[in-house]
Amino acid sequence: MTGEKTKISIIVPFLNERESLKELYEGLLGAATKLSGDYEMMFIDDGSTDGSAMVIEEIHGRDNRVKLIQFRRNYGKSAALAAGFAEVSGDYVVTIDADLQDDPDEIPNLIAKLEEGYDLVSGWKKTRRDPFLKRNTSKIYNFFTSFFSGIRLHDFNCGLKAYRKDVIDSIHIYGELHRYLPVLAHHNGFRVTEIPVKHHERKYGQSKFGVARFARGAFDLITVTFLTRYTKRPLHLFGLLGLFSFLLGSIISLVLAYQRIFFKIYLSNRPLLFLGVLLIIVGVQFISLGLLGEMITAQRQDTQSFQIKQTLGLKE
Repeated sequence: MTGEKTKISIIVPFLNERESLKELYEGLLGAATKLSGDYEMMFIDDGSTDGSAMVIEEIHGRDNRVKLIQFRRNYGKSAALAAGFAEVSGDYVVTIDADLQDDPDEIPNLIAKLEEGYDLVSGWKKTRRDPFLKRNTSKIYNFFTSFFSGIRLHDFNCGLKAYRKDVIDSIHIYGELHRYLPVLAHHNGFRVTEIPVKHHERKYGQSKFGVARFARGAFDLITVTFLTRYTKRPLHLFGLLGLFSFLLGSIISLVLAYQRIFFKIYLSNRPLLFLGVLLIIVGVQFISLGLLGEMITAQRQDTQSFQIKQTLGLKE
């Protein structure tokens, strides 16, 4: 779209960030005015209880480019992004967290990188202003995500990203899969890259990070690995495990049967017999699970799992 005026949609998911929202809006406004073309700001209130939505309502009253989606309760960042992705109309879409740690001045740099032909540009917090635990668990998370996904990025979970509209239209996110948007985009054949971005210390409130989120991230890595490799062919995964278990159990059982028939070796006190039978049973179960997965895949219909309380500035 080089040479054409494009519309930029900025999505801001937030939870209890009342103190930072006005300052963030001013920063986003300054960044947006540096871009050619029109823009909109989509704020997603993920069940805030501190009156954050009222701040956005006030801003919307004087700037109709600011829009709001307010959830009835907290559904998580993936649901917030999914709601924003469904409503924005920009040619390019930028996501940014509301805690002021990401710098709005980096938005033109992300858009410039998209203009080079990339489909998704992720921010890389090269110098992080986070506590020791968060910095180092993030390094572990990024290493394993890069290893299992096959896409080489330093920072998968940076909230500051820019997308072409085609990318967000092709991705269905739920649970906490927002961490793996670059992986999902790469799997769909889009060009993904990253650029270093400025990162600031948290100015207001408390971080939502906790050890439990690291554990959930590990489970979601398993999920996204399955989704990108086996979602359309679950039998290839479960069938392979089942076939290996079944064959190993069968070999053990055949060896024991040979010993019993030709060497008169009694099997009643042989734990190996029980192992062989167990492996056969487990193998059959894995294959059955794979077949059930194939049937579910064939009939699956994607549905949204969040309830919206109110909206501002959206087309009815």
